[in-house]
Amino acid sequence: MEFDFATPVERRHPSGGPWPSQKWHRYGEEVLPLWVADMDFASPPAVIEALQARVAHGVFGYGLVPDSLRESLCAWSVEHYGWTIEPGWQLWLAGVVPALHLASLALTEPGDGVLTVTPIYPPFLRVAERTGRLPQQAALQAPGAPGGRWWLDLEALEAAITPETRLLLWCQPHNPTGRVWTREELAGLAELVERHDLLVVSDELHCDLLLDEGARHTPLAAAFPELAARTLTLWAPSKTFNLAGLTTACAVIPDAGLRRRMAAAARGLQPDGNVLGLVAAEAAHAHGDPWRQALLEVLRGHRRTLVDRVAGWPGVAMSPPESTYLAWLDLREAPALQGGESSPQRQLLERAGVALSDGADFGWPGFARLNFGTTATQLEAALARLDGELKG
Repeated sequence: MEFDFATPVERRHPSGGPWPSQKWHRYGEEVLPLWVADMDFASPPAVIEALQARVAHGVFGYGLVPDSLRESLCAWSVEHYGWTIEPGWQLWLAGVVPALHLASLALTEPGDGVLTVTPIYPPFLRVAERTGRLPQQAALQAPGAPGGRWWLDLEALEAAITPETRLLLWCQPHNPTGRVWTREELAGLAELVERHDLLVVSDELHCDLLLDEGARHTPLAAAFPELAARTLTLWAPSKTFNLAGLTTACAVIPDAGLRRRMAAAARGLQPDGNVLGLVAAEAAHAHGDPWRQALLEVLRGHRRTLVDRVAGWPGVAMSPPESTYLAWLDLREAPALQGGESSPQRQLLERAGVALSDGADFGWPGFARLNFGTTATQLEAALARLDGELKG
């Protein structure tokens, strides 16, 4: 089956709208948005068809998570990750960000430390403060040369652990650097987690978007079965299948006690399942893989385009992402951005009319995250604008 990833979809002025879009409306009419992590591609036809059939029913009352959805996720896990999970391990929630906060409330006490590794997806950095816990951070090891890899600094991570530390918020594959962690890095992490008796929330939202040919994701809890009883794995179809607005995610929790605590914390703080999101998730898992494979080819091409383009921007460095449709740009040495009173992201927004995500929000000022999950036409238009500012 052929899928169309080339024709731009009108999101700012859609026919039949208005349907305001955070991505396309936040910065105004003249700005090209490469910031928030949703893609500009229509979702898989199988998902759209399933949603159309559900909408045609006409009644949208409170729903239940169907057994068929649970089984579809079990089948996906076995096929794509080699991990056998049980339907009963699944706790379906209204998104990964709420799940992070619920985990802090459910699994820690006020004053406990909630640790994460920066740079990191901004909501991670707000969880401890919002839930009355102690924020703790460790930094990744930055590349030693332009184009090099980011690395997990195990010494820095251990140094950040204190007697108060109870929960580690982990991200694999990593947002924003795009790293797919090595077995060696994960083994070191697993050893620290066990030795310090930590619980882990592993956000694996981008695990179906590995960009290197033949790459295969292994969940943290599957790679190290000894961690399964202390790990909550967060999955969602939102990034892979462009379904973010349907607010549906799953926490896979093998330990019954942790699962009960999470479910109890969710009562009254989480709505019942989004009936359309549940339908979309099942259709994506059951029928969406051909579309995903085609998407990966498009994203690989966009990554090559971006690597070539960044090479022509003096002072700008990027480690080619191994996963996701997100690129993490080091703009600290860009001559074109020196001496400005505002951040590099703000300068490029004001001067080039291209919206990126500000690295300061990820804990690393001077960087910016670029979303290349868009059509080649739209990406080229934005890169041409950035050329005008960054080529010097």
